[in-house]
Amino acid sequence: MQELETARLYLRQFTPDDLDDLYRIYSDSEIMKHLGKGVLTKEETQNRLYAILETWKQNNFGIWALLHKIDNRFIGRCGLVFLDKTPEVELGYILDKHYWNRGLATEASLASLHYGFDILKLEKIVAVARPENLASQRVMQKVGMKYEKNARYYDSDVVYYSISRSVYFRLQNLQLN
Repeated sequence: MQELETARLYLRQFTPDDLDDLYRIYSDSEIMKHLGKGVLTKEETQNRLYAILETWKQNNFGIWALLHKIDNRFIGRCGLVFLDKTPEVELGYILDKHYWNRGLATEASLASLHYGFDILKLEKIVAVARPENLASQRVMQKVGMKYEKNARYYDSDVVYYSISRSVYFRLQNLQLN
């Protein structure tokens, strides 16, 4: 089972026991307002959870459950998946609203990028968000992603950001010096 750790988070693979926690996130209209079709039912959440589990089996990467280290509380998800109907790998994240504006999405995203570039040896990772989701775009910018274009994925108009392996490592070296 793949696990990562950051200063404030544990990132671990999901298990079927995470259904209620994931449903708490996916059924909150404020959290889900910029994502897909909005809130999900418990059955839809269960289908998504099984898809997350299957993605890990097929690809050796996927979405992690995020646990806050202080209280070991499930606070969201973050990780890598294939972008809608493409071979490109996408970074995605969702956090419980009580944990917004603390840099945790950025922290989890950086761990996911590290996994993608260091472990999986990917050449590029992308991310998309609806144009009005400025908070998500700020996370993309903070991890070094650059805006490339407006696009359409997941039946939504989105902004498309990306970061290459070489840019990622250059930024990591700058931060170390």
